[in-house]
Amino acid sequence: MKEKTEKTENPAGLAGTLSLGGELEVRRLGFGAMRITGDGIWGPPKNPDSAVRVLRRAVELGVNFIDTADSYGPYVSEELIAKALAPYPPDVVIATKGGWNRPDRINGPTTLVRSTCAKLLKVA
Repeated sequence: MKEKTEKTENPAGLAGTLSLGGELEVRRLGFGAMRITGDGIWGPPKNPDSAVRVLRRAVELGVNFIDTADSYGPYVSEELIAKALAPYPPDVVIATKGGWNRPDRINGPTTLVRSTCAKLLKVA
């Protein structure tokens, strides 16, 4: 049997790491969850099970930083991330953005950002 190496166990780790805010270290190779939604970044994907498999595989390959936003779907990417990864591995970081009023894509006021964060915490 072939011995596993760092390269095969954690290919995303080969890109190195970076520090977010001096407090949180993540791998440079992350996953952008915008494209796991439907056409035009709207609604669910045609094959949600495939999207779940992609998310799980990314983490298996060592990705520990996932970028998403409430406007992806809206809320579809967060729901798929939760379905694929909950309970979340302790080293996985999910970063989100909020405040877009889709479909106008206009940044919202502080109250919208706060309410978006509250909704996202319920999804996760």
